[in-house]
Amino acid sequence: MTLIGGRERRPATALAAPDAAAPGASDGPGASPGAGLGAGQGAEIRDAVLIARSLARPEEFAPLFHRHAPRIHRYIAQRLGPDAAEDVMAETFLVAFRSRHRYDPGRPDARPWLYGIATNLIARHRAAEVRNYRLLERTAPGAAAPSGDDLGERVADRVTAQSLHGPLAGALAALPARVRNVLLLVAWADLSYEEVAEALDVPVGTVRSRLHRARRRLRDALGGSDPTLIAQEDTP
Repeated sequence: MTLIGGRERRPATALAAPDAAAPGASDGPGASPGAGLGAGQGAEIRDAVLIARSLARPEEFAPLFHRHAPRIHRYIAQRLGPDAAEDVMAETFLVAFRSRHRYDPGRPDARPWLYGIATNLIARHRAAEVRNYRLLERTAPGAAAPSGDDLGERVADRVTAQSLHGPLAGALAALPARVRNVLLLVAWADLSYEEVAEALDVPVGTVRSRLHRARRRLRDALGGSDPTLIAQEDTP
């Protein structure tokens, strides 16, 4: 799967959240159990409806946790390693629960909000994140490098947890944190540019600019090193 290709919309992938159900007239804290259900994949109650209901009935927040916790955990583990992932994931949902009264009900999908919280918490562990990448940097076999100006694009397109080692991991460690955040929210969280902007509370133009910087820096850093990590085609 190509993870970064300049797309403007989030593609449908195995990691993508189910389609949000169409809004209903009865959505809100007092909605009936069937409110917010649609005929789309999974026919799930929208995140915004669950959050609104949880203001009066805190137990309504539990389905939101079960829906999104595996993806949030994976994202954190990819950045910090498995040891820290459980605690940071738990803190992410604790922060979300405590701040749910500030959630914008006009945003039916809570993923950008949750990934934004997780990314802010990851920032407290920046040294551990960089150590994780440096460790991965030392795990790759060597290989001949391709030539051409498209290397940076190909690198950005192949930043996956499975291929993250060798010079690619080192280059990722060297990125400024705010640039790395944009790259990994697109590549690992599978957010669109608009969703990344929402998660980080920055303009979409800033997302595009930082992603361009990430590609350029990766291209410059990887110029002649270990292309097998990023040039191979995905298997089905």
